[in-house]
Amino acid sequence: MTEVRPAVPADAPELVRLRNLMFEEMPGMAALAGPGAWQTTAERMLRERLAAPAEELTMPSFVVDDPGRPGRLAACAVGTLEERLPSPGNPDGLFGFVFNICTDPDHRRRGYARACTEALLDWFDGRRVGRIDLHASSGGEALYRSLGFSEHSIALSRQRSY
Repeated sequence: MTEVRPAVPADAPELVRLRNLMFEEMPGMAALAGPGAWQTTAERMLRERLAAPAEELTMPSFVVDDPGRPGRLAACAVGTLEERLPSPGNPDGLFGFVFNICTDPDHRRRGYARACTEALLDWFDGRRVGRIDLHASSGGEALYRSLGFSEHSIALSRQRSY
């Protein structure tokens, strides 16, 4: 059985390393991956948010340790918790977003991403999160569908570079 644990602030550098690996494999993002100011900011943000008391946590993160290399992570799943105005379909107004699921190439095909994602979804369920969204890569789509995710009507986004 895969041992999944909540991420702690000391995991921040490894979470950023895995995030960079994810970007390296995404179409259109590979050229942007690698060292940059984003990594310093991401590490700082993760350290701060993972240090929050459990009842104030807004960036739940779950990891599997690399069994052969202490201090390294084999896989992770990171999300965010957002409070919006309640609606008939989401009376508590809680929304989750899953945005960083990655497995180190040396540890793929072992169920680590699934285990981390299931732990993250359980965390959301424990807080009565009414809706959880994610953007799936073609490689991850089958996993997410097997966990109950489906397409919804329309998603639009606006992106700006500053």
